[in-house]
Amino acid sequence: MRMGLSSFETMPHSTLSRSVEDYLKAIFGLSSGGNPASTSAIAEALDIQPASVTGMVKRLAEAGLVGHVPYRGVNLTEAGERAALKVLRRHRVIETYLCQRLEYQWEDVHAEAERLEHAASDELVERMATALGSPSHDPHGSPIPTRAGEIEATTLVTLADAEHGTRMRIREVRDEDAEELRSMAADGLVPGVRLLIDSVRDVNGVVGVVVGGGDGTVLAVQNHLAQQIYVVLDDA
Repeated sequence: MRMGLSSFETMPHSTLSRSVEDYLKAIFGLSSGGNPASTSAIAEALDIQPASVTGMVKRLAEAGLVGHVPYRGVNLTEAGERAALKVLRRHRVIETYLCQRLEYQWEDVHAEAERLEHAASDELVERMATALGSPSHDPHGSPIPTRAGEIEATTLVTLADAEHGTRMRIREVRDEDAEELRSMAADGLVPGVRLLIDSVRDVNGVVGVVVGGGDGTVLAVQNHLAQQIYVVLDDA
């Protein structure tokens, strides 16, 4: 039976299984650019077999949480997107709380939040958010959805795709790989930092940047790492 949005909004998150929440969060991330999430992409994101994805997607569609785009994949319905944003809110509030109040390092909070996001009640998460002063972004620069299910819209490019000679600012970074996060922190490549992109790109797949946007440290960022760093034009 398709779930009406009004009834969905009042439904506690415990009604959805951990597996369903993981699927919805993955589909939200894969389709955030407007393109449907393919079965293979979902399987890769969740590290499971495509055959398993097919069965779950069918169940999600029956529940009114996703819609199928023939030959392309699936998109979240309004109800599915609202559910995904609730999971993202729990995850990112927990990450922020772990960093700010429990002094976790930013490379360690993603794995902890992955475990806790399914167990923490909505009330606990809201108390955490209130204690933190209702933060708008998590430690990795990702926007935290509001309690009403809204999320900041931004136009981002990766550092690897930034135009040569431009001044950029790091907006957010991917948070899944702890080793990459440690490397970013060691080089000062954290949200809010300004960068001047070198006018010449190394032929070996290295992006040259000046940290600080002027006379700061000159770095050669490996392309695989630059692809995990999202930047916006620096208006300052």
